[in-house]
Amino acid sequence: MRERKDSMSASKQRRSQAGFTMIESVVAIAVLAVGVLSLAGMLASSLAYMNTSQYDYIAQQEAAKSIESIFTARDMGQATWSTICNIGAGPSCIFNAGATQLCNPGPDGIIGTADDDCTKIDSILTPGADGTFTTPKLEPLSTFTRTIVIAPVAGVANLNSITVTINYTVGRFSRHYTLTTNISNFS
Repeated sequence: MRERKDSMSASKQRRSQAGFTMIESVVAIAVLAVGVLSLAGMLASSLAYMNTSQYDYIAQQEAAKSIESIFTARDMGQATWSTICNIGAGPSCIFNAGATQLCNPGPDGIIGTADDDCTKIDSILTPGADGTFTTPKLEPLSTFTRTIVIAPVAGVANLNSITVTINYTVGRFSRHYTLTTNISNFS
């Protein structure tokens, strides 16, 4: 009886040490392939998203440029306090209401007003085909729009808030940047 028990346990031991079956190997390879492909997809998405950083910077600069234009117009006397508001909010308001293309300033030199020259879209210089600025090319910011909202600050006389929102699309990503500040009647 003892010999038969020993031969059965040896038989079980050989089966448990036989290794992987073909099905187990295929399942393991499939699980590994799904994991590797998921990581590759995540890497590709991360690189595409990281590519938007230069456009994020452009959006920040365009918003700051818009704010500076409004402050300069006030300080230089190009715009009076009664004109620093969105069209439709008063009889003499000069700033566009709603989203507009990033255009060059018109004859008044103020960004975001009704006389902006939208035949020329704002552009940036980028390296040319040789990768340097010896032969730069102009890249129009055609996917960018600017919204300037000027509203009185509740309960404070002679103080308005200015909110500039830059919306843009880079590849498959739609993004926006918002800059808010206050402006007073006094320089």
